[in-house]
Amino acid sequence: MNTMSCLSSNFKFVFLASTVIWMTVMSSSLAAVDASNVTTIGTDSVTYDRRSLIINGQRKLLISASIHYPRSVPAMWPGLVRLAKEGGVDVIETYVFWNGHEPSPGNYYFGGRFDLVKFCKIIQQAGMYMILRIGPFVAAEWNFGGLPVWLHYVPGTTFRTDSEPFKYHMQKFMTYTVNLMKRERLFASQGGPIILSQVENEYGYYENAYGEGGKRYALWAAKMALSQNTGVPWIMCQQYDAPDPVIDTCNSFYCDQFKPISPNKPKIWTENWPGWFKTFGARDPHRPAEDVAYSVARFFQKGGSVQNYYMYHGGTNFGRTAGGPFITTSYDYDAPIDEYGLPRFPKWGHLKELHKVIKSCEHALLNNDPTLLSLGPLQEADVYEDASGACAAFLANMDDKNDKVVQFRHVSYHLPAWSVSILPDCKNVAFNTAKVGCQTSIVNMAPIDLHPTASSPKRDIKSLQWEVFKETAGVWGVADFTKNGFVDHINTTKDATDYLWYTTSIFVHAEEDFLRNRGTAMLFVESKGHAMHVFINKKLQASASGNGTVPQFKFGTPIALKAGKNEIALLSMTVGLQTAGAFYEWIGAGPTSVKVAGFKTGTMDLTASAWTYKIGLQGEHLRIQKSYNLKSKIWAPTSQPPKQQPLTWYKAVVDAPPGNEPVALDMIHMGKGMAWLNGQEIGRYWPRRTSKYENCVTQCDYRGKFNPDKCVTGCGQPTQRWYHVPRSWFKPSGNVLIIFEEIGGDPSQIRFSMRKVSGACGHLSVDHPSFDVENLQGSEIESDKNRPTLSLKCPTNTNISSVKFASFGNPNGTCGSYMLGDCHDQNSAALVEKVCLNQNECALEMSSANFNMQLCPSTVKKLAVEVNCS
Repeated sequence: MNTMSCLSSNFKFVFLASTVIWMTVMSSSLAAVDASNVTTIGTDSVTYDRRSLIINGQRKLLISASIHYPRSVPAMWPGLVRLAKEGGVDVIETYVFWNGHEPSPGNYYFGGRFDLVKFCKIIQQAGMYMILRIGPFVAAEWNFGGLPVWLHYVPGTTFRTDSEPFKYHMQKFMTYTVNLMKRERLFASQGGPIILSQVENEYGYYENAYGEGGKRYALWAAKMALSQNTGVPWIMCQQYDAPDPVIDTCNSFYCDQFKPISPNKPKIWTENWPGWFKTFGARDPHRPAEDVAYSVARFFQKGGSVQNYYMYHGGTNFGRTAGGPFITTSYDYDAPIDEYGLPRFPKWGHLKELHKVIKSCEHALLNNDPTLLSLGPLQEADVYEDASGACAAFLANMDDKNDKVVQFRHVSYHLPAWSVSILPDCKNVAFNTAKVGCQTSIVNMAPIDLHPTASSPKRDIKSLQWEVFKETAGVWGVADFTKNGFVDHINTTKDATDYLWYTTSIFVHAEEDFLRNRGTAMLFVESKGHAMHVFINKKLQASASGNGTVPQFKFGTPIALKAGKNEIALLSMTVGLQTAGAFYEWIGAGPTSVKVAGFKTGTMDLTASAWTYKIGLQGEHLRIQKSYNLKSKIWAPTSQPPKQQPLTWYKAVVDAPPGNEPVALDMIHMGKGMAWLNGQEIGRYWPRRTSKYENCVTQCDYRGKFNPDKCVTGCGQPTQRWYHVPRSWFKPSGNVLIIFEEIGGDPSQIRFSMRKVSGACGHLSVDHPSFDVENLQGSEIESDKNRPTLSLKCPTNTNISSVKFASFGNPNGTCGSYMLGDCHDQNSAALVEKVCLNQNECALEMSSANFNMQLCPSTVKKLAVEVNCS
């Protein structure tokens, strides 16, 4: 019996040996290795030829996973790496985030979430390889694309072109990082895990915009990187003129048709996007597991040798690290491991099975050239075969609508639309990308009430004792400066804060019609972005913002003025700085036009008036969110926190939530602001709702090319409701939660929630691939030993407590909404209960011993099961 389980792994990973043993290449066309590409220091070597990377003389087919160290916390790193390895991953990939490591010129920080050395060593201890994308420009939806804001203000600097100040600082940081890695002996050439390094990032998209300066810069960056003498090859992704021996690589949803610019370089996919990022106010994109698997299978079918998921674990944009602008604090990315560190089923499990099958084909794939066979108008096979008997075949159906039956080597094979079947022995189907045999986990955010009630006075977390601090609307303390006209927001704050106050005043005569008639004047504002709150005489009158597509905005709003002097205070806000684009560092923010209409004399244009400026909030200046300032006398105790109050800081002391499940703050009843726990930055919160009129789906059709707008959910819902708070940030008790609310919310409704797997579903057909690649011997497969088997598993320390649905026959629907079809084995539920109840995991073999296989003979029978875990 072959259990199609996606829940455990028998992978063994071989780490770098201390001696070099060159392998004998079976195919003469692949045997020669270009010595000019060999980079060796000490006893280990990493080289490449046109087919693959060669590590210590052995060709390597590598599955890589992006996990960004500052987007999680050190306590999570071992578990994330372990889960990636269990999922069939060989390599962990990460960017290096310059603005996190050099917050001011020459001052370096490699601690906490930015402890790159610790992260590398965890990967090394796991026996895995590493790809280090130093950049140092990263894009990555990270604030300012990873470049430090201070660099923009170094005289004469233009980013990412032949600019001497930029190149000086870039090389300085690159050298510092490389030397740090060398000092810790982390390059493979020193016996460490790093097998590839990257310089620059997706520069090919923008190089032409910089003209000849861009071309000179790209060549300089490559030469500068090579001069670092790391002993491992360098890569440049999406770089169409990468000079030898730098390897150009592909970033896309699909890279099967990608070809390196040199025929002597291997085909490497640095970014396969298994999902997509989110922006505040936009829908939630999802990429189906079937399509991700299809893209991976096609890449290896067409000669790929290194494939990296961007992201495999997206994590969290803690603090103000999110860029965009408007990128959410969550960077979940619909990745195989979710934001909280849990495997996302079925995606994680489906890809794990794919990796296992592809790795079983490694020898045939890397030591032979393929033979391409046409199987139909949109169907083809690539066959890798050699004289030793090794043979692997990929049968692809590129038709995005119709299933097909094809003939391959005198045998019929059914290919679902938009799928690839992999035959590790050129005979038996071990995996089809469209047939998901893994369970789907049912994940909920279970609330924990922070507050006692009359009916339940004792809760898991003690009652909150609130303290508040109220900001002044407008200039607090001494103004920073006064100037006629508007200054650019970012040039003024230099991103030390999201907030900049613009204030002015106007005089209103009592005879104005809108005063005599109890009407209102109209305020009209135009802004470069990103968001704004309008206060008139200290009272909030309106809020407006751009979005992730168009950060600029303009709006009109009625305002309540009084006779005499009126203060207009505009709180301009950034929501993460621009991430990428040609000359992106010059993109500004803040108001460009302010007018007031309704006066007898006409519209009053305040654009060129005298404006007084104040950078940041008073609470930020006092650093009241930091732990050493928590007992400051500025905090005022209150029995009940005030509701719907703008510009208010809230402080409460809480116990740690019980259990060990991941924790989040539920901010659905708050407006917009920032949150901290024990001085650690949780990040920006903004439960901004999407339009309910946009096109969302209840079920995604995996067939056909994916784009971020294809499979979206969440219409009419907040883009982000829950905000990850790492468990390691909690103490058993006495945890200080601080919230800064900009526009007003109800802090009494703030809740902690725990991310819990409450159940699992499985859906499997009798024709599901069930060939056991671990026992591949080249002989005929005994059908009675390889039956499709549905495996279900609950989280550790929980069991299957009940069976919610079970049917063998032709059930309909999807997880959470299964329904009986007109063909149903009446004993289905009893069998599932017998095998699974009170078990942590169970395996349901689709055999005549368990189910009525004679039922509905003309129907391709399926088994659908949903269970609860507790």
